[in-house]
Amino acid sequence: MKAKAAEIANFFEREPVAVLAQLSDVRGSSPRAQGTFMLVGGSSEFGTIGGGALEYMVMDEARRLIRDGVAKHWLDVPLGPEIGQCCGGRVAVALTLVTATVREALVQEAAAVDAARTPVFIFGAGHVGRVLARILDLLPVKVCVVDTRPDALALLPHDVETRRVAMPEAVVRQAPAGSAYVILTHDHALDFLIAQEALARSDSAYVGMVGSRTKRAKFSSWYLDEGGDASALQRLVLPIGNQGLVDKRPEIIAALAAAELMVHIGAWEAKRLGVQGTDQWGAANGRQ
Repeated sequence: MKAKAAEIANFFEREPVAVLAQLSDVRGSSPRAQGTFMLVGGSSEFGTIGGGALEYMVMDEARRLIRDGVAKHWLDVPLGPEIGQCCGGRVAVALTLVTATVREALVQEAAAVDAARTPVFIFGAGHVGRVLARILDLLPVKVCVVDTRPDALALLPHDVETRRVAMPEAVVRQAPAGSAYVILTHDHALDFLIAQEALARSDSAYVGMVGSRTKRAKFSSWYLDEGGDASALQRLVLPIGNQGLVDKRPEIIAALAAAELMVHIGAWEAKRLGVQGTDQWGAANGRQ
């Protein structure tokens, strides 16, 4: 995924005068969590506080502040029939003309959020791996595609991180705690070695392998014969993206796997933070 810090910096290059619009209080149902913000410039915006009538109202008010040179303003908005929304809650929105200090703080905080993203290692740059990498590049994770084949890696977009290595399983040993591993190489024996390494770690957010129930049975037998931990085996998702939809097209497998992966990562992050859930790029820190 493109770095938020760079995106915010680019926004400020286009929009040197802008307003920070932040949900300072949320009561009841709301499209986004308290702390979520967006930036509004004279002709463009960055981020979202939920879309719909609320967002258009905030954008109009923010541009009035820019025109009038007003430093601060607050809105108290019921999310009901009065504005054409049916959420039923109520939000307070703080609007602040962005100063150089606020601009710098936003970029620094975005860089911290970028650095904290969960690493996702995709092993295999085949048909499913390439599509999955493109999907995940849109999501708040750090994607790295690992393969032994330079020609396969060359087919990926230039902004997706790739690693050509002779022993992909060694990448697992060096990966940061909390990483996720998606295993879909061109070689079942290599898949098994990578999965064995991933299951040896108790700090993984997700371990998934493409395949069938038969492949799972074969891997399970081999893994246990190799001395693998039966309880660790329960953490293996195989087949990946198994949502009851019998469709073997790479695009469908990748889409279902991406959704499954984000659910696991969300649960892992919530457990690590000791919260019920997170509103990505919104309520992660004080500024947002």
